[in-house]
Amino acid sequence: MVSVIGAGAWGSALFYAISQKTKAVITSRKKRNIENFVEIEKALQNEYIIIVIAAQAIGEFLKHYGDKIKNKKILVASKGIDTKRLKFLNEIFEEWVSEENLAFVSGPSFAKEVKENKPTALVIASKNLSLADEFSEFFPEFIKVYTDSDVEGVEIAGAYKNVIAIASGICEGLNLGNNAKAALISRGLVEMDRFGERFGAKKDTFLGVAGAGDLFLTANSTMSRNYRVGINLAKGKMIEDILKELGEVAEGVYTTKAIFKLSQKFDIYTPIANEVYKIIYEGKKPKESLKDLLS
Repeated sequence: MVSVIGAGAWGSALFYAISQKTKAVITSRKKRNIENFVEIEKALQNEYIIIVIAAQAIGEFLKHYGDKIKNKKILVASKGIDTKRLKFLNEIFEEWVSEENLAFVSGPSFAKEVKENKPTALVIASKNLSLADEFSEFFPEFIKVYTDSDVEGVEIAGAYKNVIAIASGICEGLNLGNNAKAALISRGLVEMDRFGERFGAKKDTFLGVAGAGDLFLTANSTMSRNYRVGINLAKGKMIEDILKELGEVAEGVYTTKAIFKLSQKFDIYTPIANEVYKIIYEGKKPKESLKDLLS
């Protein structure tokens, strides 16, 4: 029995996929009209738990339920960096759960296409590869699962690509063309790799499914919330209004702040993330940012 914590678009899609092969339940803060929806206390009783809640809500979740999951096997499907503590999710979870019981999943995977049984590839990373293999067994045939030990790389790739997706959306919104967008995305991949290297991530991770694969998907489609945020920023809309219209969490908005602060703290060269930060948090005009990047 597997429990999915979080019933947003991605949580619901993972629950749908897992349910093809094994018995699963799902829960969230708000009661949902979903088959096999249970109260959170019941969900936390199962041995295998997949956590798919907003990255900025992880700390609060663990304050309430950390004691109840410390001996469980956890797969984290959330993507982002805690902006208040400037910590990666694996660092936060390891305060409660042994790294032997922790795994992280990422990769190019729009929720809508998962629910349509379309071919998808994911990476499950864990310091305990046996655990990664255990979780991979729960996924149906249309999802190809790779396993890896580079937790840092998979997590940073999953978080950082949302920031580059916002920048790519800005590029699209300014109608700068495909040449400029391709250049931006490729430089974004280099930037992700540079940032990840500082925290011990492996270069190969950024060239694979979890890195380039997820980046190319998220930074190239209006199915991506973060890409749509960028398009609307280019139109001159305020971030508060964009998020209200979106009605969903766009993790890249918060990840941008965390990356900006970490890059300042550790002197990492992150020009694209820096410009996205200035647009969102300092009101810089998108055209000025793109001009500064190109110069």
